[in-house]
Amino acid sequence: MANIKSAKKRILVNETKAIRNKQIKSKVKTMMKKVDAAVATGDKNLAQTSLVEAVTEIDKACSKGVYHKNTASRKVSRITKAVNNIA
Repeated sequence: MANIKSAKKRILVNETKAIRNKQIKSKVKTMMKKVDAAVATGDKNLAQTSLVEAVTEIDKACSKGVYHKNTASRKVSRITKAVNNIA
């Protein structure tokens, strides 16, 4: 355990940020699972609406610094490609 006051504060702040990042990542994963489920069933309309929601959440996570911009771009690219490949 830290003895210095600033180090103690950093520990608390890091825990708070870790919880926030975990919540945001979890929400992104949930949205991506919804898109994947819609693609698996072949429901194009549901997949497209889910895609819009997922892309929005990924962009928010990127702007908040949870994901690197290339990671966010890769995730968007993969789910968009999956939705576009529905017959």
